[in-house]
Amino acid sequence: MPSPPLFSRILIANRGEIALRIIRACREMGIESVAVFSEADRGAPYLRMADRAICIGAGPAAESYLNIPRIISAAEISNADAIHPGYGFLAENAHFAEVCRDCRIEFIGPSPEAMAKLGDKVSCKQTARAAKVPVFPGSDGAIEDEEVAVQVAQKIGYPVIVKAAAGGGGRGMRVAHNEIALRAGLKSATQEAAAAFGNGAVYIEKFLERARHVEVQVLGDKQGNAVHLYERDCSVQRRHQKLIEEAPGPGIDPKKREEVCKSAARLIRAANYHGAATVEFLMDEKQNFYLLEVNTRVQVEHPVTELITGIDIVRTMIEAAAGRPLPFRQRDIVTRGHAIECRINAEDPARNFAPSPGAITRFEPPGGPGVRVDTHAVTGYRVPTNYDSMICKLLVHADDRERAIARMSRALREFVIEPIKTTIPLHRELMNDAGFSRGGVDIHYLERLLKK
Repeated sequence: MPSPPLFSRILIANRGEIALRIIRACREMGIESVAVFSEADRGAPYLRMADRAICIGAGPAAESYLNIPRIISAAEISNADAIHPGYGFLAENAHFAEVCRDCRIEFIGPSPEAMAKLGDKVSCKQTARAAKVPVFPGSDGAIEDEEVAVQVAQKIGYPVIVKAAAGGGGRGMRVAHNEIALRAGLKSATQEAAAAFGNGAVYIEKFLERARHVEVQVLGDKQGNAVHLYERDCSVQRRHQKLIEEAPGPGIDPKKREEVCKSAARLIRAANYHGAATVEFLMDEKQNFYLLEVNTRVQVEHPVTELITGIDIVRTMIEAAAGRPLPFRQRDIVTRGHAIECRINAEDPARNFAPSPGAITRFEPPGGPGVRVDTHAVTGYRVPTNYDSMICKLLVHADDRERAIARMSRALREFVIEPIKTTIPLHRELMNDAGFSRGGVDIHYLERLLKK
């Protein structure tokens, strides 16, 4: 039976590094690409690589990259038959996916129903329980009464964490070590969640003091197949924002690795999900793991998995959205070596990570064996103030973790970005840090290190 045809033209509803990544995938697949851009990104060099570029509004994201009518209009006037949302912005917006479907434009990602089921943390937790995926003890659903929250916390024991049902990126989250902190945290988390996501629903879970952040890359197709591409460790983070990701997770017991990866694939199948997803877990010191959330999109750190598996995740997403079955089975997927990614942000670690936008007058990325640089930045590029501060992803791959760390250390020494401040100096320090070198650090390790 012949494979369904691929798309003729894909509109990329995003910007920067991920937009360029998708443009390149389209070129390799013989698909035309349409890039949209805001006034803040006008003249960005990566736009010239697309077959067509369309301005959709002013710099603020609400007037451009978050403006659904303008994006749909751009798709219609360019005759795009699919939209790739990348990550961030509208990538996990079920309403946007539904609008695309209503307009007969293929959304390169899950169905609105699957996205809603897994994107909302309460319904995701319910789906996980049914699929026998370990979840944190906590409230069965959203907490609407303060006294109920107190009762739940007393039952599971402090510390607990209050989380926004529709949240992400650390917003709408509060840790409470006692009843007074819980009552205050409920109010502030609800207010923050309502302001950030338009949904003030929150729930409560047991909080792990020294947890590792382990996530599993999963791919699914419209035929009901789902496979995992093994795990990544993302524990080096600050205020819930990841700075370093690596694969495989250092020191994870092989049996635990198999359990966590199979759990992730089982959850995705239970949700009738197609496309790329990342199932995130927290792992305690005994390597017991509990579901954290599911990101229903391609992740920033997807190249880490590409390096150890050799699988092009963006290409596979496009093929799955077009109706093609996954070109591999679970037994076909093997990993090789070790990969590390450092997120290079336009921030000054010496000034509490203050943003450092502005023009880049010198941009000299590293090279050599096993080095990959995913970026849209070049000499002369101006980092805007409107968006996320990440300007580059520096990745390395080597035969083992020790050599990968040495390779990353070398690449970071070669990397020059001037005159703006970046996180490169911090990454250099981390590659020489004894705790990081040992592996298995918890999610608060970096914050403790920065206080010294």
